[in-house]
Amino acid sequence: MSLAIAVQKKGPDGSASPSSLSSTEISKGLAEVKISETDSTLGVPGEEKRFWFQRARKYDPDAIATLPSVYDDPETAKNYQPRPDWENLKKFDPAARWTWGEEHRLIRKIDFRIMVWACIMFMSLELDRANIQQANTDNFLKDLKLTTNDYNLGNTVFKAAFLCAELPSQLVSKWIGPDRWIPAQMILWSFVAMSQFWLAGRTSFLTCRALLGILQGGFIPDVILYLSYFYKHHELSLRLGFFWTAMSGADILSGIFAFGILHLRGHQGRSGWRWLFLLEGLITLVLGIFSFLLMPAGPTQTSSWFRGKKGWFTEKEQTIIVNRVIREDPSKGTMHNRQPVTPRLLWKSMKDYDLWPLYLVGFSFQIPMTTPQQYLTLSLRGIGFNTFQTNLLSIPYQVGHIITMMIITYGAEITGSLTWWSILGQFWALPFLIFLRVTNINTVPKWTEFAIMTLLLSYPLAHAIQVGWCSRNANTVRSRTVSAAMYNMFVQAGGIVASNIYRDDDKPRYKRGNTALVSIVVMNIVLYVLMKAYYVFRNKSRSNKWDSMSEQQRLEYLETTKDEGNKRLDFRFAH
Repeated sequence: MSLAIAVQKKGPDGSASPSSLSSTEISKGLAEVKISETDSTLGVPGEEKRFWFQRARKYDPDAIATLPSVYDDPETAKNYQPRPDWENLKKFDPAARWTWGEEHRLIRKIDFRIMVWACIMFMSLELDRANIQQANTDNFLKDLKLTTNDYNLGNTVFKAAFLCAELPSQLVSKWIGPDRWIPAQMILWSFVAMSQFWLAGRTSFLTCRALLGILQGGFIPDVILYLSYFYKHHELSLRLGFFWTAMSGADILSGIFAFGILHLRGHQGRSGWRWLFLLEGLITLVLGIFSFLLMPAGPTQTSSWFRGKKGWFTEKEQTIIVNRVIREDPSKGTMHNRQPVTPRLLWKSMKDYDLWPLYLVGFSFQIPMTTPQQYLTLSLRGIGFNTFQTNLLSIPYQVGHIITMMIITYGAEITGSLTWWSILGQFWALPFLIFLRVTNINTVPKWTEFAIMTLLLSYPLAHAIQVGWCSRNANTVRSRTVSAAMYNMFVQAGGIVASNIYRDDDKPRYKRGNTALVSIVVMNIVLYVLMKAYYVFRNKSRSNKWDSMSEQQRLEYLETTKDEGNKRLDFRFAH
């Protein structure tokens, strides 16, 4: 029996670098691999039903789901054994076999136990960082004697602090474990969120924005790192779509909460926005406490007094979780969940130039939509809607946003074309931004403007696609850890730019600002095309070198190369 296997080699840092060549490409260059008799029960990769709608026909739940990997050949397996202190080592078993029915039932269980709470935690983050937009509908700026430029500065300070905290937070999380660090973050920032009840002016406003940014920074890559312990790559990409759906869900809840809570204006002589900050911060405090109880350290570490002595997963389920993940990506066994990234490995990951095209796109792709989104509540108030109408009118675009985001996330995974699905958000926004640029406030009915803004902000967000894209193109544990934080740092840097495009002397139509936004959309379209061209060029150059080598030269390269991660000749970039 012959099997095409992506042969890997450990780098000096101990991380494995799986090949991304297709089975056909690998089989051209590698000699036949000897497989033991037990491996005849391996599943067939071509029959993997990744999506629920693919399981309606010709789906056998009793078929073996264990897919081929480097662990099926003793000669390659010995180079990819997990480290001795890996937290899941006791469940690592290359001979383990399970069915598709068992695997899919287990995935649903992981979704319920792990993913749902991750989404709830993200909703608490979004509630606390987005409620300032709802506060704006209740004379927040007027009460604190702030100008539009002060509001811009507050958003800038928040995003700058958020950006600066991204990488340090990720390193702390990798050191002490995301199951400890994430709940601690939530509890700490909940106190700052509640303290906004006592805001007194510009200084206290900016101070709270800075503290919130520092404590919330790194939360998103921390959670992504945590989820990677339980999911395979394509599963994680899709669940990141639901993750950002939770953000939109939080924005919807924020509008609903604000509609009710802002009616407290005048209670005990306090503004409604003060009660909004206090009550939503209290919600986060409760969720942070429960997060300590509901976040196990890993698949084999779910038992506790709160989760039960036997934990959430049976012995067989733990075996399936551990082996399905490490068989797909052996590098996940090269670092344990309490192991820090050293300064040397950090620097090596940061200077990985092949990931910088994604960072650059991450910097600018949301700017054209973020700016009008931050000013939506102020804009709606400015064109004649009252406080409570504005709270409710900020909800519809979130529903549209959820739908379009999930469509492109699934589309990218189904077709394997990441660039063309990601670029759709730019083409979506362009005509609406042009409309905002050329229209006159006196000629457009307020409901028409509301409809335009709602359609603009319903754009398909490519965030989930691009975070997973970074992970795929990193191809080492250290780079995946760092790249998630680096990508999000660039996104936050773009948010700083977005917060300063609409200026006080340009209102109420912000024609100068909208001209800049139209220009940035055009620039983004060009950037996406150039990024795809870069990755196509890199893949073609490597294929030419690989194809020119004899079979013996290829085998010698795989055995002796010191190339690591995405620098290996047998690695191909996703695009």
